[in-house]
Amino acid sequence: MAGLSTVAVWWDPPADGPTNMAADECLAAEADSTGGLCVRFYGWSQTTISLGGFQGIAEARAVEAIRGLPLVRRPSGGGAIVHGSDLTYAAAVPKSHPWGGTPQVLYDALHGAMVEELAARGVVAWPEEVARVGADFFCFDRRAVGDLVMGAGAAGGAPAKIMGSAQRRLAGVVLQHGSLLLVGNPDLRDDVRHPGIADLPGPRGGIDAEDLSRTWVARIATALGARVSGQAAPFMRGREDRVSELAARFREEWWTARR
Repeated sequence: MAGLSTVAVWWDPPADGPTNMAADECLAAEADSTGGLCVRFYGWSQTTISLGGFQGIAEARAVEAIRGLPLVRRPSGGGAIVHGSDLTYAAAVPKSHPWGGTPQVLYDALHGAMVEELAARGVVAWPEEVARVGADFFCFDRRAVGDLVMGAGAAGGAPAKIMGSAQRRLAGVVLQHGSLLLVGNPDLRDDVRHPGIADLPGPRGGIDAEDLSRTWVARIATALGARVSGQAAPFMRGREDRVSELAARFREEWWTARR
């Protein structure tokens, strides 16, 4: 059982977009019932575009660079993310939780722990101080206060965004999706591929996603004054029927094209 003294964490195998989004809705229900912070790390069975909950489908279909790739609409907001070469997570807390009262608190707590963990690995990243949301389609072309950036970006330009998160505030719980870009996705053309940590100036050698997730969540728990309750079984085990039921909605065209 989760609670204020624990951070419940699951590591799930790769799945398709609708299954992952359905599992994240179940994660929100888990946090609501247990009263604590719940975190799920997961992969993607193939390169997939997750569309922000409020983005227009016409805009997505006009982006030639992603045509032919699977598209799923997240319940959370923000811009589109190309998944497959990133560390993806979902976190959920009840609104009554110390980190659930206002959107920026949860955002900053998780991103701040990542800044510390990356620094321990020799990677210098910092939170963005100025928002620049605009109308950019991709999440990694946007800037929100608290997004993580590093390096000088392409051709010595502005620092590149390497981590962003987006929320959906439900009746009694906050669901946050986030992505740390480890390396540019090879399924995109060079001109639209966003650089990841491995592509930017600094330490080389790569970062193991699972190892990073474990040390990062340990820092999150420390900041909360809690302990990590790592779950041996994947989150979806024992919840297959409910996940399948919810995934049916994310597979429907009416959901994907609802905006």
